[in-house]
Amino acid sequence: AATAPGKKITARLKRTLPVRGPQAPTLSELMRWYCLNTNTHGCRRIVVSRGRLRRLLWILLTLSAVGLILWQCAELLMNYYSASVSVTVQFQKLPFPAVTICNINPYKYSAMKEYLSELDKETKKALETFYGFSEGKSKVRRSVDEWNSTESDFFQQIPLLKVEDFSRTATDLHSGQKRKIEGSVFHKDSSIVNSGDSNDIIGFQLCDANNSSDCALYTFSSGVNAIQEWYKLHYMNIMAQIPLETKEKLSYSADDLLLTCFFDGLSCDKRHFTRFHHPLHGNCYTFNSGENGTILSTSTGGSEYGLQVVLYIDEADYNPFLVTSTGAKIIVHDQNEYPFIEDIGTEIETAAATSIGMHFTRSRKLSKPYSDCTETGADIPVENLYNKSYSLQICLHSCFQKAMVHSCGCAQYAQPLPAGAEYCNYKKNPNWMYCYYRLHEKFVKEQLGCQQICKDACSFKEWALTTSIAQWPSTVSEDWMLRVLSWDKGQKLNKKLNKTDLANLMVFYKDLNERFISENPANTLVILLSNFGGQLGLWMSCSVVCVIEIVEVFFIDSLSIVMRRQWQKAKKWWNDRKQGSSGKAPQASDVERQGHDNPVCIDEDLPTFTTALRLPLPQDSPLPRTPPPNYSTLRLETAFTEQLPDTLELGQH
Repeated sequence: AATAPGKKITARLKRTLPVRGPQAPTLSELMRWYCLNTNTHGCRRIVVSRGRLRRLLWILLTLSAVGLILWQCAELLMNYYSASVSVTVQFQKLPFPAVTICNINPYKYSAMKEYLSELDKETKKALETFYGFSEGKSKVRRSVDEWNSTESDFFQQIPLLKVEDFSRTATDLHSGQKRKIEGSVFHKDSSIVNSGDSNDIIGFQLCDANNSSDCALYTFSSGVNAIQEWYKLHYMNIMAQIPLETKEKLSYSADDLLLTCFFDGLSCDKRHFTRFHHPLHGNCYTFNSGENGTILSTSTGGSEYGLQVVLYIDEADYNPFLVTSTGAKIIVHDQNEYPFIEDIGTEIETAAATSIGMHFTRSRKLSKPYSDCTETGADIPVENLYNKSYSLQICLHSCFQKAMVHSCGCAQYAQPLPAGAEYCNYKKNPNWMYCYYRLHEKFVKEQLGCQQICKDACSFKEWALTTSIAQWPSTVSEDWMLRVLSWDKGQKLNKKLNKTDLANLMVFYKDLNERFISENPANTLVILLSNFGGQLGLWMSCSVVCVIEIVEVFFIDSLSIVMRRQWQKAKKWWNDRKQGSSGKAPQASDVERQGHDNPVCIDEDLPTFTTALRLPLPQDSPLPRTPPPNYSTLRLETAFTEQLPDTLELGQH
């Protein structure tokens, strides 16, 4: 029963006394309370220091310390997201990589003549017109296939042009007539180095089939480059119309390309090679592809324990306009990687022995937040068209092919075919050349967004190659070696091979050192937090509890004070509006009549007179005054009916 009045008095004191601490009504009071009660000495010295100069010095010192803390913590945070590189070298038995070999000439020219007769005829005519030489009447057999008339018409639409002195007129090398260059676009894909007459430039013009005034003139650094580019453009159009089965028959078989084979000192044959068809290089053959689930390895370094093959190049059956070099192309790659022969292939010379020594390196990078690489490519919004493990090249080529299908309505011949699409050709897509060149120009200038979308792979394998070349076969051994190889090929002595038709290739590990390059975090989370604590303690004598206090006061409490003041203003405005509409005289608001809970009185003990005097008075409240006396209480009333004898005498005096 005694506690109930005490609780009422405590609650009344809480409501009437001014508010301090986290529930202060203003931000200035909150900041003052924080500076007086915080463990960071600088903030307290700002409040308790006497004199403006001393207070200003403490403000400067405290702000400087805060700035140093922010700078050091930012450095620590940046260092946390950095990585250190470690290199590990191991000596062990190494898996042998896949080795893909292609003839530089993709298809036998003798088998392709019927498909290329019209194109070869136009090319020879352009050479005769521009350079003034002729090979006489063409002995190329003309095909009776239905597309040749279409091709001939298209050659007339996109002929080679000779532009004179950058004028807007050009000579058509197909008909010899002059034609005006229409359109607003005049494009040069390279610096011009003139061939023949210094005032003559050779190239070709492409126009939008739907808008003849939208054209682009493509010029080249020499007539050779212009003729080759023009030839390849029409060549891809023709090859896109030939079925895959037919193209595989037109290219080289394993028996045609491979003469001898040795691996790790043992004989091998075409059964160790896997064929795949490359759009630009025809039939290619991969040694140790791993398709049967077995990957060969080697336990000894040196040329005697690698792959040794002799290749038959057959230079006489090369396409004279498509390729200008003789030999083969090889690429060393992982079994799960796609061999980009056209991008990073190494050329092998004929009549020479080419030795390629390898060093194997595995690399591993950290993904986010340390770098922008991808683990498997699953997070890249580009479909993998190559059915191989992700790589940056696969992503870029797939992205361009998707853009080609979307913009031009057909797929580019040199890259895999997306589902539901077909390769571009003149018959179905007469505008594909113009569209392709425009799109490729945007791709090179990084305007398609492919370079921004595609990322490097976090894990990859690399074989560093060292190439050396020697003359092969030697003069003294040339005769008998060529005869033996001719016999092995089944020609016996009817036709002796020429050494320019042969290439000797050796691929081997120079040593069995496997280098593993990996990235590791430079700092762990524990080290980062320790460094943060050291900086806070050094500059502000602050701990984790102090940081929590700062978060509570400067964010939570400050926000609650602002929201409380806004709510009070809104509530006062609403009450005034209600009173104005009812016509009543304005009265003191609820906020003015009510007090606030004072956190000073938080104990359950009854307040004493001494503690009550120590409590501050509420703001905007009158000082307490002594109440007037109640005169009725001055009446003397005795509790006794009779006066005591000892007081009677005293009362008389």
